Amino acid sequence: MEQDPDMTPAEPARRILVALDTAEVAAACALAERLNGAVGGVKLGLEFFTANGSPGVEAVAATGQPIFLDLKFHDIPTTVAGAVGAALALKPFMLTVHAAGGPAMLRAAVDAVGGSAAGAVRHGVRPLVVAVTVLTSLGEDDLRLIGQDGPVIEQAGRLADLARGAGIDGVVCSPREVAALRARCGPDFKLVVAGVRPAWADADDQKRFATPAEAVAEGADFLVIGRPITGAPDPVEAARRIAAEVAEAGG
Repeated sequence: MEQDPDMTPAEPARRILVALDTAEVAAACALAERLNGAVGGVKLGLEFFTANGSPGVEAVAATGQPIFLDLKFHDIPTTVAGAVGAALALKPFMLTVHAAGGPAMLRAAVDAVGGSAAGAVRHGVRPLVVAVTVLTSLGEDDLRLIGQDGPVIEQAGRLADLARGAGIDGVVCSPREVAALRARCGPDFKLVVAGVRPAWADADDQKRFATPAEAVAEGADFLVIGRPITGAPDPVEAARRIAAEVAEAGG
């Protein structure tokens, strides 16, 4: 169904993308519906898509929530182009690829959505394509084990440069890299920030995290938040509490 204009989220809430980390369509739809007007969209990832495929995504989209399709495509350029092209039928407002896939793969993803588009992109016209830099579950020791020496910020910066040069709209990063990437990539490059945890929530498995207010103050465009909202006794109240923190930070 179409979203009621009266339920359109206020500006701070638009920054909040709720990670629906479930494989259950009914649960995802119920929570998405409940959060209409309190957040800017919902994120559907590998767990949900593997269990339910395109029909599951369409069911959640029917609640009126914009869809952030977080499948982190990472393969040879032709395969990624085909996957991104297939995803367009689901009309996500944003989707992800891995920056580590390299420049040819990143350009193929951009070409698959109709080329680079600097500036505003409206839902339903052309999705934003954002590239994952360093997963928020990884720390310095983890990077060394997979052969990536050097601080996380340096690796994230290299991958952000690669993505921007290929025409990608922005990157996914942790709050710890936001300020440096904003200075490095300019005001129009989208920064989608995972690993955001309000001060009143548990860190869970995130190693590089910050509060919503801290992330926005550093330059985040979107905040991906899961369990602090989805696991709260009242998810709508939790989302509104986070939006208030964002507003206080100037968001």
